[in-house]
Order: sequence, then C-alpha cells, then structure tokens
Amino acid sequence: MIYIKPEILKKVNQWFTPTFDENTQLQIKELIAHNPKELEESFYKNIEFGTGGMRGIVGVGDNRINKYTLGKNTQGLSNYIKTQFPGEQHKVAIAYDCRHNSKELAKIVADVFSANDIEVFLFSDLRPTPELSFAVTHLNCHAGIVLTASHNPPEYNGYKVYWSDGGQLVPPQDAEIIVEINSLNFEDIRFTAKEHLIHYIDQEIDEAFINKSIQTGSFGTSKKAKENLKIVFTSLHGTSITLIPEVLKRAGYTNVHIVQEQAKPNGDFPTVVSPNPEEPEALKMAIELANNIQADIVIGTDPDGDRLGVAVRNPAGEMTILNGNQTMLLMSDFLLNFHSKNNSLQGNAFVASTIVSTPMMEKIAKHYNSECKVGLTGFKWIAKMIKDHPGQQFIGGGEESFGYMVSDFVRDKDAVTATLLACEMAAQQKENGNTLLDYLNQLFLTHGFYKEHLVSLVKKGIEGSQEIKQMMIDLRANPFTEISSSKVIQVDDYQTGISKNLISKKEEKIELPSSNVLIYTTEDGTKVAARPSGTEPKIKFYISVNSPLQSLKDLNQVSEKLDEKMNGIVKSLGI
Repeated sequence: MIYIKPEILKKVNQWFTPTFDENTQLQIKELIAHNPKELEESFYKNIEFGTGGMRGIVGVGDNRINKYTLGKNTQGLSNYIKTQFPGEQHKVAIAYDCRHNSKELAKIVADVFSANDIEVFLFSDLRPTPELSFAVTHLNCHAGIVLTASHNPPEYNGYKVYWSDGGQLVPPQDAEIIVEINSLNFEDIRFTAKEHLIHYIDQEIDEAFINKSIQTGSFGTSKKAKENLKIVFTSLHGTSITLIPEVLKRAGYTNVHIVQEQAKPNGDFPTVVSPNPEEPEALKMAIELANNIQADIVIGTDPDGDRLGVAVRNPAGEMTILNGNQTMLLMSDFLLNFHSKNNSLQGNAFVASTIVSTPMMEKIAKHYNSECKVGLTGFKWIAKMIKDHPGQQFIGGGEESFGYMVSDFVRDKDAVTATLLACEMAAQQKENGNTLLDYLNQLFLTHGFYKEHLVSLVKKGIEGSQEIKQMMIDLRANPFTEISSSKVIQVDDYQTGISKNLISKKEEKIELPSSNVLIYTTEDGTKVAARPSGTEPKIKFYISVNSPLQSLKDLNQVSEKLDEKMNGIVKSLGI
C-alpha cells in the first residue's frame, strides 16, 4: 500500500476538484500509482520567486510550473497592476524562449491578463529576454513577463516579471505581489481570454531593438577592422539566433560563422550537457569550429539570450575562455575609456557590479574617477540602481555569471548588445596587433592580478534543500577564522545585515536588502562568499584571490601561485 503524508494528501486532493482539468488529474493519478516520491516533490511546497523570478520543473502540482501556478501568479499580478495604476488602460508585454511548453504557457498567461481587461502585447514567436525588457518601455507597458528558465536543464521553465521601467521586480513590489498571489485560490484565476485585447508583435519591435542595440553597442570601430575580425557564434539552441546574426551583419561584421548544429532552437539542447556558457563544455563545438577556420573570437549565448560566454586566442594560438569576471572587467574598462577619450564621461558616472563578483571592478572605476556601485546578486538590483539614481550617468554593469548590460536602454543583462560590444573590443585590439587577453593582462598590470573561482554544489529535492539550509546555519554558527593560512578579518552577513570587523570588533550595518549570503575577507585580500542559488538547487562558493603584478614577464608565475592558493582554499573549505 502506498503511503502519502497527510499534508501532501491534503494538497493533492485540492487538485481533484472541478477547478482543475481532467488531463492534470490523470497525471496526478499516474504519480500516485507509480511515482510517490515525485508526487511529494511536486506538492510539498508552493513554488516561489527567487533572484530571477519563479523557476522550476514543468509538471503538475503546487511546486511545479504549470498553467495553474502561472495562472495564479498572473491573476495576482493583474490585481496588483490595477491597484498601482488606477484609472489607466493597463498594458503588459509577454515573451518566451525555446523551452518545451513556453509558447503554450505564454498564451495562457496572455489569456489571464486579457480576462482581467489588461491589454497584452505577445511576441508571435520566441525572442531573447532583453528584447522583452526593451519592449516594456518601448510600448509604455505597466509590466512584462518572459517565460524562460535561462540555462537550467530541459525539464525546467520559469516566469520572470518586469516592471514599467523595464527592470525586474524589486522591493517593495515583489513582496507586495507575493502577498496578493498568496491571498488567492486557484479557483480565483480567470482563464477565459478576451482575444481582442491580445496583440501579436514581432518585426516592428525587432527593428526598434536592433537599431537601438547597434547604436548603443558601436564604438567607432573601422570598417576594415570589422571585416577582418573572424567570429564564431553559437546560440546553443536558444533564442539569440533570432537577433544576434542580424545585429552583427548590420553593424558591419561580415565574417561571422554560425555553429549550424546548434542554430536551431530546441528545448532539449541535444548537443550540450548544459546550455550554459559558464560551462566550458557548452562552447566545445564553437571552439572546434574556431580552430578549424582560425577564428579570432567565439561567442556563445544561453537559451534566453541574456548571458554570453567569450573565448579568444592566447599567445600559443589556443582558444581561451574568459570567465564572467574577466569579460565584465574588459567591457567596463573599454566603456569607461571610450567615454573618457570622447569627453562624454560625466563627473557622476558609475558602473555596477555585485557582492559576489570581482573586487577589481572597484579599481577599474576609481581609475576613471567614477563610482562602482555594488549590489546583491541579480540584474534587478543593477536596474534599481539606475532607477534610484536618475541624475547619475550609468555606463555599464555586470556580474560574474556571464551577464553584462551596456547603458540602460535595456534594464537587464543583454547578450545581444554585449555580443556586439565584445566584437568591437576584439576588432579594435586586432587592428592594433593585440588580443583581448593582451588587453586583460594590461589591466592586471595596472590594477593587480585578480583571479576568481566558483564552486557549485548541486543539492536536488527536499533533502537537498534542507542540506543547503543546514550548511548556511553551520557556517553562521561556526564561522571561519582562517582560510588557507590567512586570518579572517571581516565577516559580512547579508542576512542579518551586519558587517563584523574581527580585528577592531566593530560592527557596521550593511546598507542592502537582506539576502542569505555570507562573505569572509582575509588579511591578504582573499574573499570567499557562500550563497544558496535563488533559481537552482545549488549552493555556491565564490572565491577571489589577488596579487600585485610587477611585470608581464611575471604573469605566468604569479598566475600559478594564485592557482595554488585557490586550490588550497577549496581544500581547506572542504568543498
């Protein structure tokens, strides 16, 4: 006899009421009969918003992505929009990526909005996430939705909410919307569409976005330099194939070679283990093509087209993948340098980064007498910085997880415009006889050699979630006092909002919203951050080490020493 916990059974029985369709109920019966563990995983909690919205496995149940969980979110969001913008004709934009059921789920979301008398602008086919952010402001919408699970495995999908400024939800809206959603029952969802309120959009928005991307991502590169740069591009079966080749072509980059095996959108991502440009394996086919044709640069984007991975040739002629911190440093310095040389760098300019990204960003900004604002993980916080400081000039911003935003016409990470920026940088360096690695090494010579490393521990399911929670409890109860023979001098706990100096014993308030992150800083400048992911079943450890660099001749030796130090830290932390 199959045993089902009473609290699970209570939730399951709710799904056997007339509110839910017959097909959903048949799927639940299958789980009861053949997969009770999956049944428990599907119902043991309500799926929640994380740093990038709501993301989860597609299936039946309260803890899965389906028409009912998305419908409830959309009903709650509809109610909230009406309270925030009384007396207006409310408008939303909706986009979706290549994942299974994205198109169908997007239409269901559109139906619910229209049933609530909200005008909907729905992309007729898949589009990159940054185009949705652009569409929200371009069409003067009150909000926007994109159906995507970014680089998660094929069984995932997600629901990201954007506000009227084109940025993702931030406090207080996020908490207020969650309260509204939680006050609803599934039977409160209005599913009956008012089709006259749903408008399909495509080419007109594409043209506007492409033109703005080229305008924003072009920096005076000569026609000859553009033509001489040999580019390999892969969309990793995702949405950016719809825009990036065209953006590069119109910007003057004619020597572009697409990885054809990965060009067709496919939610199964058949040629990669993970469609995540952070994973070296994801760029394997692109690098092979680059070696065959002796390309200068490889660029690969994730399924929803907001992250990019970049690989360039090293002095030995081999392709080297830049990590997200390195790409961010190059892009930020290039932009600041461009504006400085063109006298367009205002005295109040700033770049943006996150608490788990490289500390070297602050040195780059200082070099140009600019500010580096540092926020919590996620581009919604960078968008909030722009919104909160309208009098300051925003140059660009990024984070270690391979995202970058050029200027502010898009209020989220934007692999479309960032791809063009990467090509501009590479083309100009090649014209001067250098590579992006040469450029990066010069930055290290000027500011010090910084190296970062990410360790991600995957902990799936109920047990995994509890294990991650316990790991953070243990780290707080028994904080590190030493990391790889270097004394810890500061502990920043973003959950309590307290920064503690272990030398002076002084405590200071952290002026950022609460977040489950711990950061240790040692006396030699090493930083180690522990953070559970808000969108994946992972706990992440971010490690940053650094050393002065006196000469480029010392580069390899210093690099090896930092690698040894990094390995020692990983070993000492037991991760």
